[in-house]
Amino acid sequence: MKKLFFFFLLCTTVLFAQTEVNTSDDLEFEPKVDCLILQDENSIICKFESFRSIKDEEIIVQWIDPQGDISRSRKMLVPAGHGSIYDYRYIKGRLLGNWAFKVITEEKEYKTQFELK
Repeated sequence: MKKLFFFFLLCTTVLFAQTEVNTSDDLEFEPKVDCLILQDENSIICKFESFRSIKDEEIIVQWIDPQGDISRSRKMLVPAGHGSIYDYRYIKGRLLGNWAFKVITEEKEYKTQFELK
């Protein structure tokens, strides 16, 4: 009986310690956006990483062309339990120059830039 009690106590302690480590890692995470240009696939893929939430979160994704005009704006849903979304465009037919990819959440805006040559 003592062995079972100590085994249970050890498991509980280890699980609690692991939970504390994950919680402190989450506090240091900052949501971010990033884009990848795949010339051979004629694609631009942009990703928004955020906190995993217990409820759905609606965000707005905007592609801003080199002239400063919004090329595309769309509402997207980050489902509960998910931490990222992707959006992509084809390279062909896009203006050359510095583009911006912006994500607008309830609290803040996140933005990255990339260049099409």
